[in-house]
Amino acid sequence: MLRALPKVDRVLEWPESAGLSPLHPRPELLAAVRETLDNLRRRVAGDHSAEIPGRGGIVALITAELERRSSRSLRPVINGTGVVVHTNLGRSPLAEQTEEAIRAAAAGYSNLEFDLESGERGTRYSHVERLICELTGAEAALAVNNNAAAVMLALSALAQGREVIVSRGELVEIGGSFRIPDVMRQSGATLVEVGTTNRTHPRDYRAALSANTSLLLKVHTSNFAIVGFTAEATIAQLAEVGREAALPVMLDAGSGCLIDLAPYGIDGEPTIGRYLAAGADLVTFSGDKLLGGPQAGIIAGKRELLEPIKRHPLLRAVRIDKLTLAALEVTLRLYRDERQALAAIPTLRMLTAAPEALSRRGDRIVRRFRRTLPPTVTLVKHKGESSAGGGSFPLLQLPTTLIEVRVSGASPQQIETALRRGALPVVGRINRDRFLLDIRTISDHELPALFESIRAAATVLAKEDT
Repeated sequence: MLRALPKVDRVLEWPESAGLSPLHPRPELLAAVRETLDNLRRRVAGDHSAEIPGRGGIVALITAELERRSSRSLRPVINGTGVVVHTNLGRSPLAEQTEEAIRAAAAGYSNLEFDLESGERGTRYSHVERLICELTGAEAALAVNNNAAAVMLALSALAQGREVIVSRGELVEIGGSFRIPDVMRQSGATLVEVGTTNRTHPRDYRAALSANTSLLLKVHTSNFAIVGFTAEATIAQLAEVGREAALPVMLDAGSGCLIDLAPYGIDGEPTIGRYLAAGADLVTFSGDKLLGGPQAGIIAGKRELLEPIKRHPLLRAVRIDKLTLAALEVTLRLYRDERQALAAIPTLRMLTAAPEALSRRGDRIVRRFRRTLPPTVTLVKHKGESSAGGGSFPLLQLPTTLIEVRVSGASPQQIETALRRGALPVVGRINRDRFLLDIRTISDHELPALFESIRAAATVLAKEDT
């Protein structure tokens, strides 16, 4: 059977292959032909009863392989999961206002590290430092490529070779198995654990102080919650311990928030400004996640602590790039007007969407799609819950509206697979044997594309059913 497989040069001579050469570079075409033939060879070797397709079938497989090779790996996805800050799906979508800034920074030269006033070399960090200080009340600030880098840079500059006191209940692990003890070890600081998993008091920090203590570190447990018989030292209490010992207090705030979301029914996340006002000398937080900007790490606090951090050699290794900087500056500018930020920054808009508004929107979506989708597709509205995601508000459940997608003759798992593998992937969730899309995380401008994706998936499923 393997002998029946054609050779590469023979495939290229087939009339059926004539349309492929003008469309693709020869090296790419050769690679696709070889990959297709190798896949067929493996299939036959593993199953001697498998049949080798005819010329048309082989060329169709080669065409599919060429399409796969020419498609971008990083692709847009419609997020129907209801997880607002979805780490696997790129976390926070950016505000529309950032698009032009990113495009301008990418397409030409800029004053990234050039002072237009003096004509001398400048610093890239100056483009956002003033904004961060204005929005948080910090004396100085710095932006790097992510929050883990911000923590490691700060500890490297301020605590290398010395001790850092942390509550045992705050030794968190963040996404990708990165752990606070590992970050601290890489920084050269020595971890000193105090308290217990569920209870740590200010007296525990005082008891651990030594001549080699460099700072007190508090880590916001933003991606999990310990409930029940618990206690933790607040920033204000730690600041008092720090003042007594003449030691700085640093907070890894994780997600970081610049707007008080309590008026919108989302409690438990103090703003960065409140942390600093309560006595934190240095706060690190993410530029994406709750802030709703690009992936970045921000360090804000006292000038005397930021200066050695800005001079540290590690800063160059974790510096922020010009595209991220352009997006971060625009995002921060939006925060100057809270109403504008809530309306323009997608993460904030999705988190604060009212359940009643989502329900009415769900009704409109079902009516709109019901008139135009194939008769094999049925949409049903349900009540449900969304989550914040992104290592923030781990216990928060937001009332939302779900749209169940049914396709005649297809299981929820088949529907999920067909939508996920579509030209524009749609990711939802399966619950109680239903495939569901949470409209909280689907924007209005995505609805036409969502409609086409559902239609295409229904077509694919109908072919599979026959």
